[in-house]
Amino acid sequence: MAQDDKNNTPRRDKHKIGSASRKKSKSFTPGSRQTSNRQNGDTSSGKIRSTTVKSSNTDINIAVSRRKPVGIRLKETIPLILETGASSEYALLDSGNGRKLERYGPVVIERPEAQAFWQCERDSKAWGKADAIFNGDRDEDGTGRWQFPHALMGETWPLSWEGEKGRLDFHGRFTSFRHVGVFPEQAAHWQFIEQQIITRSAKPGGLKLLNLFGYTGIASLVAARAGATVTHVDASKKAIGWARENQLLARLQDKPIRWICDDAVKFCEREIRRNNRYDAIILDPPKYGRGPKGEVWQLFESLPHMIDLCRELISTDPAFVILTSYSIRSSFYAMHELMQEVFGDCGGELQSGELIIRTQDSRRVLSTSLFSRWIAKSNPTQSFGLGTKAGKNEN
Repeated sequence: MAQDDKNNTPRRDKHKIGSASRKKSKSFTPGSRQTSNRQNGDTSSGKIRSTTVKSSNTDINIAVSRRKPVGIRLKETIPLILETGASSEYALLDSGNGRKLERYGPVVIERPEAQAFWQCERDSKAWGKADAIFNGDRDEDGTGRWQFPHALMGETWPLSWEGEKGRLDFHGRFTSFRHVGVFPEQAAHWQFIEQQIITRSAKPGGLKLLNLFGYTGIASLVAARAGATVTHVDASKKAIGWARENQLLARLQDKPIRWICDDAVKFCEREIRRNNRYDAIILDPPKYGRGPKGEVWQLFESLPHMIDLCRELISTDPAFVILTSYSIRSSFYAMHELMQEVFGDCGGELQSGELIIRTQDSRRVLSTSLFSRWIAKSNPTQSFGLGTKAGKNEN
């Protein structure tokens, strides 16, 4: 039920995985570098705030420089609901009792879904058609094992997404932590990213995009194919390897993508010191994670500093910043207010809400992710094409 700030008209934008007036900035130049004086603890936008974060696993001492809240708010569209529907490549068939039944291409999968605490709509016969069943922890980072009740399957199988630039091939993959190498609700963001990059294709030197916590690289491939120069960062060597396999499968070996295995926070801090800047940033951080050298990421403690770093990394001609968080116990308003605090004086618009999946042949929807995306004021207003439909929430 997305509402614009003028008439409170509900909006919902629909997507398929297989198809395809603003406030003025006050004395801010995107890409300007924040200077600091570490001796007296002052920065150009506020003082260093030292925080001790306690968790059940470890005590993390954090002394980071948080930007002073800008005190200006962007034009905002909240809540914006981005919906992914059924297609030949993906469908949510049913959900309930802490499980969900999905189809990825020809493969039917059953796996845990903590959000689905309602009852199933389909009978046991429909659920019995699953080709692969994951049994294990319901948590995002919980481990378990796959069972194949009908026939043994390999680790991967082919999938694709249809965008304005045509079909993009990649692998579905059975992992030890219930995921399958692709998050279908992200099709809404892939479509947006592709449109934005194509629109700005005349930019001299092309658009530079940074993908943090990039996982299997589908968003990076979408961006590179659309014309961006991409830097893809993930802390997992295995995930980087999967992303490179997807690049080969998509026949995009000639596209400019840097694959970097590194801790996202440390990488961003080094890029700022090197005075490197990006026109667009996308980040989809986990709830909890570790870097290659044991660096600890805890979303609620680490994200504010990361968003500050993203603000410093944007160029003087920015396009957008997209923040997504999967399966966390929070509200999109928390992410929205953090983005307002950091990007409020940049001009443009802030859109925040949820990514949802519509169940095939049903009115039921499953909310999977929260997001907040800043769109720079230099971007023209975009229509939602490629099979996307904007309309009223009829629920």
